[in-house]
This record gives sequence, C-alpha cells and structure tokens, in this order.
Amino acid sequence: MLSRLSVNQETIKQWSLPELAIGCEAAGVRQVGLWREPVREYGLARTARLMGDAGLGVTSLCRGGFLTDAEPAARRRALDDNRAALDEAATLGTDTLVLVSGGLPAGSRDLAGARERVAEAVGELCPYAAERGVRLAIEPLHPMFAADRCVVSTLAQALDLAERFPADRVGVVVDTYHLWWDDRVPEQIARAGAGGRVHSFQLADWVTPLPAGVLLGRGQLGDGCVDFRAFRSMVESAGFDGAIEVEIFNEELWARPGAEVLAELLDRFHRFVC
Repeated sequence: MLSRLSVNQETIKQWSLPELAIGCEAAGVRQVGLWREPVREYGLARTARLMGDAGLGVTSLCRGGFLTDAEPAARRRALDDNRAALDEAATLGTDTLVLVSGGLPAGSRDLAGARERVAEAVGELCPYAAERGVRLAIEPLHPMFAADRCVVSTLAQALDLAERFPADRVGVVVDTYHLWWDDRVPEQIARAGAGGRVHSFQLADWVTPLPAGVLLGRGQLGDGCVDFRAFRSMVESAGFDGAIEVEIFNEELWARPGAEVLAELLDRFHRFVC
C-alpha cells in the first residue's frame, strides 16, 4: 500500500523542495503532489530535474481554476494562467491539474451563473490540456468555501460539469476533507467510477473546532471523524487504483520537524487507510 501513497508538499510545507525529495526518498515514499508557487520559486525545470533524480513521480499539480469572473479582461487572465499551469504540469510529468473553480465574483449571488462560467472555461481549456497530455480534475470544496473559493461544493456538481467533456480529459477529485459529510457520496463515487472520472483521491481529516479562516483546518489522519477505509473501499470499488495523496493544511504540523511529521503520517496511513 505504501507504493500508492503520495505526499502532497503542503502537508510538510516547512520543507523546501530538495528537503521534500530527500525526506520522501529516505522514507520510501515514491510519489508527491506539488503546488505551483513553490515550484515557480525553485524553478520549474529545476523541480522537474529534482523529482526525476530522486525517482519521485508527481501525482498532481495544484492548482488551476478560479474561473468564475465575468469581466472579460479578468477572464482572459484566468484562462492564460490556467494554460500556464497546464504547461507546468506537463513539464513536471504529471497528468493531473487540480482545478478549484473559484468563488462568487464581488457583489454576485448567482451560483448557477458562476458554475456555468466554470464549465465554459473548462471547455476552452480542454483542447490545450489534451495537447499537453494533462487531465483537468475538478475539485469540489466543502460548502463553507462556496462564497470565496469554490462554487462547486458537491461531487454531484463536479460530475455535472465534468460529464460535459470526454472522461480522459476532465474528471474529479475525491477529497475526504471536503466530502465526508455528504450522504450522496457513495452513489456519486460509483457514478464517477463508472464514467472513468476519478482522477485524484486525496486524504485529510475533519477536526473541530475549526481555526479562524477555516482554510488551515485540515487534520492529520486519524485525528478527526473521517472514515478513510470506507472512502478507500468506495473509490477502489469504483475502479480507482491510483495514488492516494495526503494533502493537509495545518499550522501545527508545519511548526514541527518535517521528518517527524512524515513518520507520523506513515504510521497513520497504515493504521487508518491500509
């Protein structure tokens, strides 16, 4: 099962990219998920070489998206930025760009209209993504993020968007942190699997109380109420046998030594996921 584990770099944000490569290699982790900002800081080509030299596969790049703006110039900028993200993903050797749709534009209350603009943008990006061999993975975020970060709140909504396009080009992210609460998740994971649209499977726990701002409230595996084995069983029954990526945003984890966090993650992965 360790061969399927991918450590998203945000989980051990205190590590530089070279430290991430060295630490994962030493721990026997063979896959990582990357974020655009630290990759750009280190250098795209340098990062690709670093991962290759360490024998690390890149399971996803985060993130593209933020495609809800209706103003033409802002919309063009967003599309250009997503094309750049697709170029970066291809250079890093990952076939998956995670899309976070974006929240409501300032002053808007039109959720349906915002989601439709996401669909239109995905349609524009699809040919470019296909040329680069990269899939677009739409990630639904918990409804508490609908206003400012992601108007796609459920797996059903994400699939409604994805199914307008070929399955090998557009799919969804199944992220336990965002979906654990939804009683329709089992049927929607089965729907995603039947269509070949589970493009990424990510883990983080739900712990309370949530911190101020809520974004950094993801918990270490086993610290909260998510049934990870149940989720793993659902996605595997749906035909998914790819990487299981642990993506945690948590300031308490970031304040600890990275090697300690990784060792704990490996222990929790075996105890609560395997």
